[in-house]
Amino acid sequence: MSLNWKEIELILSELDLAGCQIQKVNQNSFDVLSFKVYGRQGERSILAVIQGEVCRLHQTFRDPPKNGKPLRFGELLKSRVVNGWIEEAVQLGNDRIVRCTIRRGERRYLLYFRLWANAANVLLCEPDGRIIDAMRRMPGRGETCGGFYRPEQGVKADKGRAGRYKIRELDGEGSFNEKIDLWYAERGVSLSLESLRAEARRQFEGSVNRLEAALSQMREKEAGYSGAARLREYGDIIMSGTAKLSPETGGTGAWIEAEDFYSGGGLIRIKVDPQKSTAENAAVYYGQYRKAKNGLAGLRAEIAAAESKVSRQKELLAELLDETNPLRLQKLIKDRGGQGPAKNTDRGHTGLRFRRGEWLLIVGRDAKENDELLRHHVKGNDLWLHVRDFAGSYVFIKQRSGKTVPLPVLLDAANLALFYSKGRNAGKGELFYTQVKYLRRAKNGPRGLVVPTQEKNLNVKLEDWRLKELEDCRE
Repeated sequence: MSLNWKEIELILSELDLAGCQIQKVNQNSFDVLSFKVYGRQGERSILAVIQGEVCRLHQTFRDPPKNGKPLRFGELLKSRVVNGWIEEAVQLGNDRIVRCTIRRGERRYLLYFRLWANAANVLLCEPDGRIIDAMRRMPGRGETCGGFYRPEQGVKADKGRAGRYKIRELDGEGSFNEKIDLWYAERGVSLSLESLRAEARRQFEGSVNRLEAALSQMREKEAGYSGAARLREYGDIIMSGTAKLSPETGGTGAWIEAEDFYSGGGLIRIKVDPQKSTAENAAVYYGQYRKAKNGLAGLRAEIAAAESKVSRQKELLAELLDETNPLRLQKLIKDRGGQGPAKNTDRGHTGLRFRRGEWLLIVGRDAKENDELLRHHVKGNDLWLHVRDFAGSYVFIKQRSGKTVPLPVLLDAANLALFYSKGRNAGKGELFYTQVKYLRRAKNGPRGLVVPTQEKNLNVKLEDWRLKELEDCRE
């Protein structure tokens, strides 16, 4: 519910802004402005909101948060009215339009606050009504730079409407400004704590539910990998020479029977291909073992990352629900929306990050992350690595001024690139690397695809001890 004209009149009488100096201006969002003024009543914060059904202008006793990105109209006001003096602050008739006359040096400005729920706006004008700029540019109403705004010409005292509006009886103590500030904080529709907390829960709990569903699937897959060691044992038993072909066959395969010396004796039946030699059948099981083992290591890394993200999301939600300033809560929801560096608003957490001494290594796990890292997280002198002839991760080594990448760090990055690629099961591979500035995007290619130039080649073999150390250095 927006302020009615009688409430605006009472608020202005309590504020007594004439003679106050404007010390600070901040555009907190696209529809919220805050001012620091100093006068006979000391320093005060004035809040102006032109949002839907909560249009208002009053003193606030909660510190409005600053916007991380400077906004156009707020920067204009800083350049024109900060350190200026308010000569007059009046409502025009009962039209819910407040006009502030501001003098700074030899210049005078008219700052209008139109508090209409369906067409709210704030306009900075020259004394003759020429619009310098508007908080909301509305070409259909002529409210753009260079237009004219003279609402005084249409103001009429409508005595018939005067009795239809009353000043609300609000809970709390103190001035009407204090009561109205508290009322909007608790029940002010889209800017109320109740609705903002509900929005925070909706965003973050939805994100947590999606993450936990993915975690459940990964844990089921992890359970399937848990028997990897048995596959290696099958290969050893086949190679032991104690096995003999069973007379029973089924489908395209056959069975062998052998002593299970890993389980203390007794016979075990293992499926084999009778068209393959003993060594070839054993090699099949060894290959399955390596695939499961490598898959398990990568899967556990993904599970750890997902668990960390779930924990962080829950911490963020708790932090939001503890916030008591609705303006600050609104900003936090916008900045930290439930995607989490989603809508990865938190670009600082894109990809996997490993810290080797003073060197930072970043791994993109799919085409989307590869592209995001290239666009927003790396610079021209950073080093890029990728496995040749296999789809997989881009790995970046962040450049340090005046330093050459040491060989151990280069091998760390190479191991990560191979481990997070389709060539991981081979245990070795060829990579190429170059600086980011020598990459160009493939014309009409899929997202993240680049063509390197001035690249160098590097042959690398996966080293389990190195990967384990890297996991311990993961941020």
